[in-house]
Amino acid sequence: MGSSPSITASADVGELPHVVRRGKYLYPPGLRFNLPFYRFHSFFDPANPILLFEHLRRYGRAAHYRILLHDVVLLNDPADIAEVLIDKAACFGKDRTQKRMKILLGEGMITSDGENHNRGRRIAAPAFHRRRIERYAAQIVELADGLRAQWNPGAELNIAAEMMRLALQITARTLFDTEVTAEIHEINDQVNIVMDLYHFLVTLPRAELLLNTPLPQMRRFRAAKKRLDEVVDGMIRTRRAEVNLDQHGDLLSMLVAARDDQAGGDGHKLDAQQIRDQVLTLFLAGFETVANALAWTWLLIGQNPEVEARLHAELDAVLGTRPPTLEDISRLEYTAMVLSESMRLYPPAWAMGREALQDVSIGPYRLRKGTMVLFSQYIVQRDPRWFPDPERFCPERFAPEAKAGRPRFAYFPFGGGGRQCIGESFAWMEAILALATIAQRWRVELIAGQQIELQPKITLRPKNGIRVKVVPRA
Repeated sequence: MGSSPSITASADVGELPHVVRRGKYLYPPGLRFNLPFYRFHSFFDPANPILLFEHLRRYGRAAHYRILLHDVVLLNDPADIAEVLIDKAACFGKDRTQKRMKILLGEGMITSDGENHNRGRRIAAPAFHRRRIERYAAQIVELADGLRAQWNPGAELNIAAEMMRLALQITARTLFDTEVTAEIHEINDQVNIVMDLYHFLVTLPRAELLLNTPLPQMRRFRAAKKRLDEVVDGMIRTRRAEVNLDQHGDLLSMLVAARDDQAGGDGHKLDAQQIRDQVLTLFLAGFETVANALAWTWLLIGQNPEVEARLHAELDAVLGTRPPTLEDISRLEYTAMVLSESMRLYPPAWAMGREALQDVSIGPYRLRKGTMVLFSQYIVQRDPRWFPDPERFCPERFAPEAKAGRPRFAYFPFGGGGRQCIGESFAWMEAILALATIAQRWRVELIAGQQIELQPKITLRPKNGIRVKVVPRA
């Protein structure tokens, strides 16, 4: 592997005792050898990069390692993350993982860059305007009420699967203005096949060049992606043929009708492929993230009866026996705090990354062009500097006075900067209303003896689900 770079004391590196000097560049300390050298170590698991990030956390503010010829820096300090995402955002582009995701999601808002990304956000923005998403509140409550009505006292359920089922129904209604039809099931099935191949596709060297090879994984991916495109394209054609798109009010209709006529726009309309890419991105982002956030929330509520009791007290005081409405969201303060703390411990989007487009300084470091810069919500949001006793579930951390005392990027479950999740307000509305509706009627008891494992793919899933017994509230 060659000799490791010298570690040199530096007077201009603030709180750090040392940096790694590589010629004219300054990197944080980290792994001495190239990452593949550690393939037999406990922290090396390509299917679970969180193990590596937890190992690297011991280096403090930031850590450095190399993957073959590529430099990677993991940033753990909110100030450094803010530099990358806001102050020096123009110096960074999508990292290689995001670029590889184009294989899965095309030119959607997660994967596109530059003017394509800006145009996509401008066109999609009206679909997420507060007045537009408010109309979905009653539908979310209706669907959550329908789910809770199907449960039987004492039944054992996989609550993660139940939240996926609910989120799929909500996505079908709000994105496509339909119930969970055979087409929606087909989209979900094919997306799950693609997601099962996620790590293979994004970590395989030169995967783009291997897409048309007879490798079994590639054949499976091509078949799933082809079927996915066919189903979504058919829905787009049907919607485009309709005279009155306003009768639906769903996100698909908004994308079909939208023009880029906001400030800086050129009147451009999305073509069928662009609509499909945005639809698949919104499907994945809107469906997986909220479902997983709710699943982890039920786990934490089941582990913390005092939190469950306070949550129920708020629901009784604010709602009584009536269903929640959009106007109740601002009054369900503790409910929102429970969800916030759940997403601190188990953020659905668990890591982000950028690639340096030029030589750039971040904090005390001077990074070479091409360096991959990573930051993990899962790691940063468990930093004891900002969250004392960080493994403890404590919704009071998100009381207004507690939030005011933390730096901006100590907590960033929806990302930040110019690529911050466009559907954040919709996701909060959906999660609060769904949790409140179900928790009005039911409490959960965790089934003893189960192993809850992390499965970090595009979103952070519970690998084997979460088994609970549902008990009616007295």
